[in-house]
Amino acid sequence: MFKHMAILSLFALLTGCSSFSNTHFADLYGPALVRDRMVNQQSSDAIFYHQTVRPILDQRCVVCHGCYDAPCQLKLTSPEAIERGSSKDKVFSGTRLFAATPTRLYEDAATTEQWRKKGFSPVLNEREQTEQANVAASLIYQALLLKQKHPLVDTRAHADAFDFSLDRNQQCSTIETYQDFASNNPLAGMPYGLPAIAVDEQHQLTTWIKNGAKMAAKPPLANPILQEIDLWERWLNRPSLKSQLVARYIFEHLYLSHLYFSALADTANSPEFFTLVRSKTPPGQPIERITTLRPYDDPKVERVYYRFQRERETILAKTHMPYALNEQRMDQLNQLFYRVDYQVTALPSYEPSVAANPFIAFEALPVAARYRFMLLEAQNTIMAFIKGPVCRGQMALNVINDHFWVFFSEGSWENSEGLAQFLAQQKDHLRIPAESASNSTVLSSWFTYSKAQKRYLKAKQGALAQAFENGEKLDLDLVWDGEETNTNAALTVFRHFDNASVVKGLVRQAPKTAWLIDYPILERIHYLLVAGFDVYGNVGHQLNTRLYMDFLRMESEFNFLALLPPDSRISERDHWYRNTSDNIQKYLKAEQSQFHYPSDVTYQTNQHKLELFSMLKAKLGPVLKNNYDLQQVDVSASEWANLATLFELPSTAVNQLAEVSVLLVQDGKQQRLYTLIKNAAYSNMSSLLRDSNNRLPGEDNLTVVRGLIGDYPNVFLHIQASQIPQFVRTLQGIKSDQDYSQLLDQYGVRRSSPVFWAISDRVLNQVMKEQPISGGLLDYNRLENR
Repeated sequence: MFKHMAILSLFALLTGCSSFSNTHFADLYGPALVRDRMVNQQSSDAIFYHQTVRPILDQRCVVCHGCYDAPCQLKLTSPEAIERGSSKDKVFSGTRLFAATPTRLYEDAATTEQWRKKGFSPVLNEREQTEQANVAASLIYQALLLKQKHPLVDTRAHADAFDFSLDRNQQCSTIETYQDFASNNPLAGMPYGLPAIAVDEQHQLTTWIKNGAKMAAKPPLANPILQEIDLWERWLNRPSLKSQLVARYIFEHLYLSHLYFSALADTANSPEFFTLVRSKTPPGQPIERITTLRPYDDPKVERVYYRFQRERETILAKTHMPYALNEQRMDQLNQLFYRVDYQVTALPSYEPSVAANPFIAFEALPVAARYRFMLLEAQNTIMAFIKGPVCRGQMALNVINDHFWVFFSEGSWENSEGLAQFLAQQKDHLRIPAESASNSTVLSSWFTYSKAQKRYLKAKQGALAQAFENGEKLDLDLVWDGEETNTNAALTVFRHFDNASVVKGLVRQAPKTAWLIDYPILERIHYLLVAGFDVYGNVGHQLNTRLYMDFLRMESEFNFLALLPPDSRISERDHWYRNTSDNIQKYLKAEQSQFHYPSDVTYQTNQHKLELFSMLKAKLGPVLKNNYDLQQVDVSASEWANLATLFELPSTAVNQLAEVSVLLVQDGKQQRLYTLIKNAAYSNMSSLLRDSNNRLPGEDNLTVVRGLIGDYPNVFLHIQASQIPQFVRTLQGIKSDQDYSQLLDQYGVRRSSPVFWAISDRVLNQVMKEQPISGGLLDYNRLENR
């Protein structure tokens, strides 16, 4: 208590109690000028920043301020992000008529001065550099001070003071207006709607801010890493036309990934990550990044070079897609693209009609090589449309079910020249909305792509009919088995309202639906939702993207249904698309959506879908990941047996649960993580608004896994191992919101709990212990307030 009062007394001395206007700030501390806070990496200020300040910012601030959807666009993930500051403009909007101006860190402005011209306001003092000015004119400091004055606030009891909705009206005060804001919103200090940071953490940040908030770049890279970079950059940037086309294809698929050198990675720590960028300069020279809205936009240079840019920001799970590079990977790429006989006589243009259509732009590359490349890390490929350019994916994700399995097709036709010829013939019918750029109309564009899709499906039916007439069998050999070594062969997708998770394996109970993705679908998903999607685009661009994704989902589902007997295909399809519009029903039953050949899969029961799932599990057994299974070597039989009963949790109880509940089980000095995932049921996924008429709460179910699935936890639960049986019984008895609230009273760690940060630290430490390469900081913007 004494320490707390002492800190507040220090705050009072440093800041006084006056309310400043812009004029008063200028009179007291001089004009605002951009300051250079970067210091030598070996200095004491740099050491203090990296070892003391950076961890506090990460664990307490970046968990809410780390992406496009951070409040006020304030990212605190790196020195450059902090210096950029905040903006009143929102990135996410589903109603704007015209595309917004992009504000991507490192890309759309190179200096702090340029960010100021784009309307970003400083969050650190940019006036005279004295201790008093540094705290008085620091928005970060003032927001932390406001929270210290109201350190523990029951957010439920003061519900009117907090708005945790993602689309809330954000004030985005500048330092000149913050005192007025604070007077009107005394409970809005930072961290917003969470407990104050510890006194010693506040003291460390205060010391840092008082002394000018000095920051430093990361230490230089070690020589072995530099050698790997040189090796890969020279491999990517060979002068032949073939090499340039291959490198362009690789870049357009991996530009969002975090590349790392697995041979140099310490399994106990997170490795150095890199992003692949386009540069005007060749390997060996400093990178001059080519910045465009999309990765296939015209670079406006004669020669593009593909370079490794070191990741400067804190790693967040919601945007983290690690991709391993090693000797084996280079050999795989050489095998795919260079040890086959084909010629590249010219490079494709960057005109949107060409560059936005991979079936035109990369027609010269073997189809089998392209598909195999995407399958090498299929989880990464699928994950990109969920984690990639959006951070918040409701527009893209309200087109998918809450839980489904993903398989990949690999018949003899897909490895033949027949598919290449077919795609060459159909390339104009495979156009996607991305070629219409970021400002597009809805109806006219939609009818164009709808007609093209119908023509493509009709042609696909004809091509498949010919393939199966010539001896192709409609059996499980059409499903890729990962060569019995690649764990990407089967994936599970969980949707959590406006975000989702993709994990390897067939996780837990059988889902309602499944996808069987072929190469044309996989390629279009990437160029529709990743390479071609603009988060700053207008409503037409966003709606066309959403509507076209309906086609790709249905086509993937139709592929899977084809493995069932014809009668079961129809009954399953009708079950999946209950309560749809007349237009959707007409599309589902149209000739181009039908497949008439009988399945060659032998069934022994009348439960055809479940039996098919069982056969697929057996076929893919060697590559199925089981790290999410409840039954683990360090878990007692009674613990996992108790938790396993939650798979049968009544829907009335599931209805009340959060999308993602993180359960921390304490067992003496050991701790274990579990995730409770709510799978909300819908009659169909073809409604734009997914209104209440589509919800089927009576079919909701719960998935429970060992470890963490989900980058945006909605609630933390903390129990002792001995409490598990009672915890399970309490869950089983939930029938109302009041029952759920009582569960949280007993086992929950609400966002205003005094132990919130202690539990948060333990969860994050456990995540990084279990996932040193794939793990990252979680996002707390979706924490519930119940």
